Amino acid sequence: MESLIGTTTDQAPANPAATDDMLATQPIGYWSGLAHGTVTRHLRDAMAKIDVTQPQYWVLNRVNGGSAAPSREEVVAQLTHLADGPREIDWVVDQLLHREWLRIDDGQRLHLTDAGEAARARLRELATEVRAVVHKGISDDEYVAALKVLRTMVANVGGDGASGNPF
Repeated sequence: MESLIGTTTDQAPANPAATDDMLATQPIGYWSGLAHGTVTRHLRDAMAKIDVTQPQYWVLNRVNGGSAAPSREEVVAQLTHLADGPREIDWVVDQLLHREWLRIDDGQRLHLTDAGEAARARLRELATEVRAVVHKGISDDEYVAALKVLRTMVANVGGDGASGNPF
């Protein structure tokens, strides 16, 4: 029978002051959660300075990102797993329609307006700037290695990562 445990390294309690030689014993949940919360907060703070939210950026990218214009329902279905609640993406679509960054055609499909495309392009620049801050001192090879490790951990516990929901 195959063991569920891949190594014999003991699990230590989370320790923000752990030295490099102690990191192998640290809980991934603590560190991945800390990274997620801190990076997300930093990005959202940067976006708030220009009166935009991260979910608004998701919607602008999704409406821009396909070969065919999506419906509201498709956007909501594709992005709700990322949102803070089940109605958030629907509300964001309404916000972007109100700002006139989105428009709805006769077939009920969403499209970016010129103002929406300008906002999406500015947000992409901002996200690139934030990425540079977050990735300072980290090579692309190190970043890829970290993501491969995280992807393997997700797969090890039955997730596929495709839906954004591990289970």
